[in-house]
Amino acid sequence: MTPSGDAIAKRNVTVLVAAQAILGAQMPMIFVVGGLAGAMLADNPCFATLPISLVVFGSMTTAPWISPLMQRRGRRFGFFIGAVAGAVGAAIAAIGLYLASFPILLLGSYFTGIYMSAQGFYRFAAADTASDAFRPKAISYVMAGGLLAAVFGPQLNKLVYDATVVPFFGTYLTIVVLNLAGMFLFLLLDLPDGDDSSDAGQTVPEGASRLELLRNPTILVAIVCGMVSYALMNLVMTSTPLAVIGCGFTNEDANDIVSAHVLAMFIPSFFTGHLIVRFGAPRVIAAGLIILGVAGITALAGVTLSNFYAALIFLGLGWNFGFIGATSLLATAHAPHERGRAQGLNDMIVFGCVTVASLASGGLMNCSGGTPVDGWSAVNYAMIPFLLLAGAALIWLVSQDRPVGSRA
Repeated sequence: MTPSGDAIAKRNVTVLVAAQAILGAQMPMIFVVGGLAGAMLADNPCFATLPISLVVFGSMTTAPWISPLMQRRGRRFGFFIGAVAGAVGAAIAAIGLYLASFPILLLGSYFTGIYMSAQGFYRFAAADTASDAFRPKAISYVMAGGLLAAVFGPQLNKLVYDATVVPFFGTYLTIVVLNLAGMFLFLLLDLPDGDDSSDAGQTVPEGASRLELLRNPTILVAIVCGMVSYALMNLVMTSTPLAVIGCGFTNEDANDIVSAHVLAMFIPSFFTGHLIVRFGAPRVIAAGLIILGVAGITALAGVTLSNFYAALIFLGLGWNFGFIGATSLLATAHAPHERGRAQGLNDMIVFGCVTVASLASGGLMNCSGGTPVDGWSAVNYAMIPFLLLAGAALIWLVSQDRPVGSRA
C-alpha cells in the first residue's frame, strides 16, 4: 500500500470515527449504570458488577468467531451484526429492569458484549486500507472518535437514566435507538468484501496457527500489554461509580467522573499515532504502563472528588498509550491473510482477562474490608502485579536480537 492509496483509508477513518461517536456512546452509558443496576437487582452486593462482566465476557466469546467471519464476509457484515446485537441486548436489559430480573439483565448484557467485540475491530478496519506510514495514525484517529462518545454518552445518560419510573430503563431504551440509527453508517465504508468472493480458484494461504502466532515475540508481548492495559482500566473503572457513591457523592458526580475518564481515554488519540511513528510502539506502551501506575497511586492517596477525577484521568491516558501502542505493534507482526486469526486471538485473550478483571472488581470493591474506602484501595492495589508483568514482557521484547514487529 502506497501513501497515494490513503484517500480511501481516510474516507474509512471518517466513517469509523462517526461510528465510534454515535454507536460508541452506549459504552460509557452502560459502564455508568451497569454496576448500579446490578446493585439494585442482585441479592448479593458482591455480584453488583456482574452485568458489566457479562458485557466483557460476551466480547471475549464473540472475538474468536466474529474476526474470522469478517475476514470471510467483510468488515461491514460483522459491524452490522454488532449493531443489531447491541440493540437486542439493550432491549433485553430494559425488559430485565422492568421485570426486576437480574438474570434477564445479565442476558441483555451478554448481547451488548457482541456489539463491544465488533466495535473493537473498528481500529483494525482503519488499518486495512492504510499505508504503512498512515496505519498508526488511522488506528489512533478512529480511537479518537471515542472522544465524542465520551462527551455525548454520559451527558445523554443524565437526561434519560431517571426519566422513567423504573431506574435506568430510559438508558437502555436510548441505547436501542443509538444502535438502530448508527448502523447505517457502515454502508459508507469502502472496504474489501472478504476472502469468500466469487473468484473461483483463488485460494488464500493458510498462515500460522494460533499457537504459532503466540510464539512470535512481538505478537505475544503486544497481546500481554494490550491485555494488561485494558484489564486494569476496566478493573478500576467498573468500581468507580460504586466507590464514588459509596464515599458520599452523587450519581451526577459519577457520570461526570466517568465522562472525564473517557475523555482522557480518547483525547490523546489525536497525537498517539504520531508519537508511535516518531518514537515506536514499545516506548509509547511503556509510557502508558507508567501512567497507569500513577493512576493507582493517585487513587490510593485519597477519596476526595479531586482524587477520583485525577485518578480516572490518568487511568484513561494510560489505557490510551498502552492499548493503542499494543494494537499498532500487533498490526506490524502478522501477514494480511493471518489478520482474522491474529486479531481474533488478540481480542479473545484481551477481553478474557478484562472479564476476569470486571468480575474481580465487584468482589474487591464490595467484599474487601468493611467500607467503600477499603474496597477502593483493594481495587487499586490489585494493579501492581499486572503492571510488573507487562513491564517485564516489554523489556524482554526490546532486548531480543530481532527487529520489533518482525513477522518471522
